Amino acid sequence: MIKRNPLVMVPGPTPVARSIQDAMGRETISFNDPRLTCEFNALVSDLVSLWRCDGIAFVVAGSGTMGMEMGIVNTASSSDRVLICSNGYFGDRMADICSRKGFDSEVIKAPACGMTVSVEDVDKKLSERKFDILVLTHVETSTGVEFPLKDLTEMMRAHHPGTLIIVDGVASMGGVDFYMDWGVDVMLSCSQKCFGTSPGLALLWASRRAVAKRRSMPPIAESYIDFEKWIPVMEDTMRYWGTPAVNMIWALSEAVRIIKEEGLENRFKRHRAYAKAIRRSISAMGFKPGADESVASPTVTVCLYPEGCGLDDADFRDAVYSEGAHVAGCLGELAGRGFRIGHMGNIDEHILVSLIAAIERACIKRGYKIKPGVGLASLQESLLKSW
Repeated sequence: MIKRNPLVMVPGPTPVARSIQDAMGRETISFNDPRLTCEFNALVSDLVSLWRCDGIAFVVAGSGTMGMEMGIVNTASSSDRVLICSNGYFGDRMADICSRKGFDSEVIKAPACGMTVSVEDVDKKLSERKFDILVLTHVETSTGVEFPLKDLTEMMRAHHPGTLIIVDGVASMGGVDFYMDWGVDVMLSCSQKCFGTSPGLALLWASRRAVAKRRSMPPIAESYIDFEKWIPVMEDTMRYWGTPAVNMIWALSEAVRIIKEEGLENRFKRHRAYAKAIRRSISAMGFKPGADESVASPTVTVCLYPEGCGLDDADFRDAVYSEGAHVAGCLGELAGRGFRIGHMGNIDEHILVSLIAAIERACIKRGYKIKPGVGLASLQESLLKSW
């Protein structure tokens, strides 16, 4: 019997397409080989133009958390006040980074788990006290909520144009509607989420205003993640500061080629359609989506267990794994109460059908009585209506 690897359906890393794997498997060459620098320069140019950035894009070996630190330390000085909007676990991580840096920071928390900080609350807080930097998470992977970023940027331009906006787009960039010219100063992400490549690269976009802010600041304590060290390299990748992740750059170049071929707007629509289909499907099986429908994320869904269903969290996720799909446990206050599905990047309908089938079989084998095919029927109906 052929043994297949379980589908990777966690909120990152995500499934890696064959062509991206092939690009990553190319022979490793020197960082200043013209074959690499030509492709690297083109990649940086694509990242700037696709997301309509008037500044610069950074592609640096590292994690999404490193990108968080890079975004904050290059734009917030010791005299600045920082307002952090937290909708869950990763919003709290941003707050921790600011606290460790000793910034004068304040946190606005979401009113309830599965909800998001409101634009009105942000407006009110910024009207009460001057803040130089606003930090938020576009998609909070711990709760599966999407911050209303377009509404926020419109409000900020109208009422608080002097405040710089830093956005954690780790679970949204490349899958959820967004462009830098909405009024965001720093957007950060990483390679293993909506871009559909393996972990290893931190990605960051900085507006002209963000770059100017860094250049107005004194030297920062950090060396590796200093904008000033990387700007010359991003302007001409033949230059050297830190050794680039050569094979990951090739992989990301292929991922961006796929994005360009699909088209960003089509990619955004596909993610929203798939997310809606998954939420309807898991609801048909008796699970409850963890996020309010009005703010439900297009890339991550939290599935809460029905009360009294008798399912043990770790055991149930093990059963789903055995049936062919790897889903994630919940974080923070939702830990043990449900599981999380990542549905981002280059997934398709075949993957979604296999995922829901694996969850159905795990339910039945663990004694949670559902009618076979109930989730699949809902999924198929949704997918047929979406396209």
